[in-house]
Amino acid sequence: MTSIKKIFMPILAYSFAIAFFSCNGNEEKKDEAKVDETKTADTVKIEQSAPPVFTPFKLVIVKHTVTDFDKWKAGYMAHDSMRNAYGLSHYRLGRGIDDQKMVLVANKIADVQKAKEFAASASLKDAMKKAGVVGKPDVFYVDVVWTDTSKIPQADRMRIIHKVKDFDSWKKIFDAEGKEKRAQFGLIDRALERDIDDPNMVHIVFAISDMAKAKARANSPELKKLMTDAGVTGPPQIFYYKIVE
Repeated sequence: MTSIKKIFMPILAYSFAIAFFSCNGNEEKKDEAKVDETKTADTVKIEQSAPPVFTPFKLVIVKHTVTDFDKWKAGYMAHDSMRNAYGLSHYRLGRGIDDQKMVLVANKIADVQKAKEFAASASLKDAMKKAGVVGKPDVFYVDVVWTDTSKIPQADRMRIIHKVKDFDSWKKIFDAEGKEKRAQFGLIDRALERDIDDPNMVHIVFAISDMAKAKARANSPELKKLMTDAGVTGPPQIFYYKIVE
């Protein structure tokens, strides 16, 4: 009997050890599975919160004076179906801050040639006349190189247009100045555009967090020197406006 116990006791101990470690192994696998599930959830959360990839697009930007803003806006909205027929879709509407009769309209364009045909059409000229547009409008066709469409509380904007000797050389200096430095002057980077007909004609859009600082910066000797160093030729066009929709 004693000999039988001697034989079976090690076997029972061995079996118990296998069962114990097997259970622990299963628990560890379950824990690992939980960790993997957590990692997967975090990864999904990060992917969902990541900003969308920017896709370049084209705009036609029109700036003109109107006799009555509300009358003009009603006429502009009524002409929407005609714009759509030429591949244009409404993008932004701005109203001058210093001159509220000055209006800026930006429309996305699917085809530049069609957009130019629309701009030259008798239908548009007639609609603009009836809406109370005064004088010859400024029209620009641009490639949007970059834009920030995130929602911000600031509705005031500054649009700067200037010609440069070489876009790549200019952009290096613009990037070196940095958006953090510009933010100190009340300027928040919102868009960078290049004229389609003249790629060295640059359009920059800033949101304004402090109008006094922004205007002071626009007229400062430091900025003029920076622009000269970057190869800007001639005086820039600056327009201050408020986003209406």
